[in-house]
Amino acid sequence: MKKNIILLCITALFILSCNKKKNTKETTVLNDNVTIEKPLSKGDSIVNSAIMAHGGKLFDKADFSFNFREKIYRFENDGTQYSYSSESQKGDSLVKDIMTSGKFDRTINNKLQTLSKEEADRYSEALNSVIYFATLPYKLQDASVHKKYIEQKTIKSKKYDVIQVTFGQEGGGKDFDDEYMYWINKNTHKIDYLAYNYHVNEGGVRFRAAFNTRVIDGITFQDYINYEAPVGTDLKDLSSLYEQEKLKKLSNILTENVVNNHK
Repeated sequence: MKKNIILLCITALFILSCNKKKNTKETTVLNDNVTIEKPLSKGDSIVNSAIMAHGGKLFDKADFSFNFREKIYRFENDGTQYSYSSESQKGDSLVKDIMTSGKFDRTINNKLQTLSKEEADRYSEALNSVIYFATLPYKLQDASVHKKYIEQKTIKSKKYDVIQVTFGQEGGGKDFDDEYMYWINKNTHKIDYLAYNYHVNEGGVRFRAAFNTRVIDGITFQDYINYEAPVGTDLKDLSSLYEQEKLKKLSNILTENVVNNHK
């Protein structure tokens, strides 16, 4: 009996060890089915923990709707396939945008519109941006995302891992040269603060503080207070400026009336 208990303990320890190693490695399968494993960077590992804390694998099959700035948005994920959509009423016109795995269409009163490339790019970027922020940090696992651990920071007596995110030109979208920074709570592993800079329209710097964090059927949704900083401000400095109340509040970013469409 004692030998059996010892054997069970050894087996359990072995399984735990394997799982721990799996969570610290990145697996790549090449075209000829050769598998390559390499250790995850500290940034990748921290972001992976954040993805798990916010919903993890539940995102892969998620289908949710929500309201944002007088529009109804929906994201439907099915593994590597997805469908993002929005609809809004403008006078007598019902405008619907839909992007299915990269293909974008707009209809007005259910009639398909002919769009220039510039229009399609602009509308699809706007749609993708809203879904991107609403489902953070899910999209940070994309291959075009580069994550770098910066430092540990304390904000309002809570400790955070600070992660810088940049994008590769291939697959990184139109604004691939934008820079993001995330403050990930070391205790909850959730994103409490984020910042980014952008270069279009003469550029800008933004800092967001999460509030109204809630978990809906296993997936975390958050609202944000949106702040502005002078162009050129280093993203690393924003958390200190926030604590010193030196940032200008611009708006509230509200993801409202969240509905799980699987129910």
